[in-house]
Amino acid sequence: MIIRINPRALNTSEPLAEALGRPVSSQEGLTDHTVVAHWAGLDYYTPFDEQQIWTSTEWAKHLDNPAWQHLFPADPKGDHRAIWHADVRLAPGDRDLTGPEWSEIAHRIAHAAGIQRPGDHQGCRWIAVQAQPGRLDLLANLLRVDGTWAELPHRLLAHVTAAGRRIEADLGLISPSGGPAPDSAARFAARYATPQANFSDAASQLAGLLGQLADDNTGPLSTVRGLVEHAAHRIGRLPHAHAHGSAHQLELIARRLHGIQQDLDATAAALPTAPAAPARPAPPPYRASTAPAPPGARLAR
Repeated sequence: MIIRINPRALNTSEPLAEALGRPVSSQEGLTDHTVVAHWAGLDYYTPFDEQQIWTSTEWAKHLDNPAWQHLFPADPKGDHRAIWHADVRLAPGDRDLTGPEWSEIAHRIAHAAGIQRPGDHQGCRWIAVQAQPGRLDLLANLLRVDGTWAELPHRLLAHVTAAGRRIEADLGLISPSGGPAPDSAARFAARYATPQANFSDAASQLAGLLGQLADDNTGPLSTVRGLVEHAAHRIGRLPHAHAHGSAHQLELIARRLHGIQQDLDATAAALPTAPAAPARPAPPPYRASTAPAPPGARLAR
């Protein structure tokens, strides 16, 4: 499962069209087979006697509505783009998922991203669209119903990636970080044990592996560090007398993890990209000539 966070947008039309794989239409109704999950507050906008089949245009308007109620809204950083869009893609060999499984994935990713909080009916309007094989799209308006902006977690991609790893384990899905094939280590060793080994290629592959481990956006160490930092923040807010000390210890652990990432980066950068030149044979030791000096030669003093 690969989760991608797309650039934010001013309105929902273009991200929704990308999710559907076709233009937004006022004639096409989207059933719960396509919109597999949504924010809890939607029930307040759809009375029980109303058929809950909206067109894609109506869904776009519903998500855009909070921005229309405020004049030129901008987040604390001055960004006017309120529409958040993430897509989740399964591995080509994954099984087909059921509607409830897609819904579970949507709710768990929305929770990890901070766009859904339990019991918060004034939060972000969001929907999850499953309209293309092996793909799920989440669209949300970061301008909340109460007029405030959603606070996304620090290291957002690390949070949703970690959630994706847990979902893969729970649903038996293929993980892109699941490791190489069982015989890949043997093939690797056999390839580079021959006299014709391509040293430069091997060094580049090893540098790439170390770079993936240390990557500050998608690497496993980055994910662990983000979770430790999040735990430190949560524990630090507890009223318990020992909470502050525990939070400090977790912060130190996060710093050590960051140091390990930097060491891996430095090691990858220091890997040679070409085989070392063979050492030249040492010259024979100098021996003074024992032949008699030519006539007229002068000895150096």
